[in-house]
Amino acid sequence: MQMSNKNVIPNTVDNFGSKGKVRELEPDENTITPENYESHADKLPRPTGYRILILPFTLPSTTKGGIQLARQTIDKERLSTVVGHVVALGPDAYGDTIKFPEGPWCKKGDWVIFGRYAGARFQIEGGDMRLLNDDEILAVVDDPEAIIS
Repeated sequence: MQMSNKNVIPNTVDNFGSKGKVRELEPDENTITPENYESHADKLPRPTGYRILILPFTLPSTTKGGIQLARQTIDKERLSTVVGHVVALGPDAYGDTIKFPEGPWCKKGDWVIFGRYAGARFQIEGGDMRLLNDDEILAVVDDPEAIIS
């Protein structure tokens, strides 16, 4: 009897079950996003001095082509992103007219670019945040998805 070297591709794949809790890809009501951060103001730290509170950019869970991204991919991109949403500015941010003669480099609600390792990273209930110094903002962007880290 002769063996076939032909690979057989099954029509279905068995479900081997989940090894733990499955995390939802879509944000829930506790997840802080650029659209809802003001409703979570009681959770957010208030930046002091010349610091700026940043919400790092998170990729959408589905690409424009309809591909569903894995949670691990989304988490990895969020940790390595160089783009964020300005949530709050400390009272002294951009107050130095000698250092910032042209005025503030960004304002609340802007999408900004910052150095990969800039600022302090921390987590609160609802997501990751960063605190940056006012002079660590490198640029303001209109579309955070256009920036490839």
